[in-house]
Amino acid sequence: MKSNRSLLRFTSMYADIVDLREFYHSDLGRSAEQSIAEALASLWVRLPEERLVGLGYTVPFLDRFRANTERTFAFMPAGQGAVNWPMNALSSTALVFEEELPLPDASIDRVLMVHSLEFAESPRETLKELWRILAPGGRLVIVVPNRRGVWARMEHTPFGSGRPYSRSQLTHLLRETNFTPGAAAEALFFPPSKLRWAMRLGRRMEKVGRTLWPAFSGVIVVEAQKRLYQGLPVAVRASRRVFVPVLAPQGVPTTRDRGEPKA
Repeated sequence: MKSNRSLLRFTSMYADIVDLREFYHSDLGRSAEQSIAEALASLWVRLPEERLVGLGYTVPFLDRFRANTERTFAFMPAGQGAVNWPMNALSSTALVFEEELPLPDASIDRVLMVHSLEFAESPRETLKELWRILAPGGRLVIVVPNRRGVWARMEHTPFGSGRPYSRSQLTHLLRETNFTPGAAAEALFFPPSKLRWAMRLGRRMEKVGRTLWPAFSGVIVVEAQKRLYQGLPVAVRASRRVFVPVLAPQGVPTTRDRGEPKA
């Protein structure tokens, strides 16, 4: 009974799409994006004609990497909500259930997860589904809140919600689901403060933190590859979710009504 209560607590804590957008348009959010993007770039190996999927809220980072891809999709969980992306172009966004992605087997070269795994109802089932859609040797890049970090303890950022992980927990989970963990990086060593002086110190603290206290980063970034020599058991699974269109009541502002936040 205790584990069921724990599961319900975590699954009800999805970060809302409006809150995510507002965070990444704030000064603190832009500093966090820069820090995470640098960590991603340190282990992001270019793949020719890459097919890339972002799962969760990955829009700020997909904008940086999609220029070198054959195609890029932004998959956003139903519990979170979705926004149109990219702006001023045909939409590449889909609202999805993480355990049943609308893609054929072995069709994607790389998956990027941000604001995703920590909210997953069943992390193992989600990773098994990603294993299914990844091509042989495909890469999975995960960004999750660090259980030891300060950011996971502060609820005024999206990293303070959901289920944080330690490096060993994430490595164990990946191996359980037939991924081989590889390169890793850390980000968000500066405090999640909105004070200007704290953010000005951010870049200096990032450099020092990677050297002196990497175990206490705000997020952990891990790349893993699809393991081929051991298959996953296949079981017929009926969907546990049914998507029902819900219209916003009259008078409630939508994302389009709000307009794009000013930079």
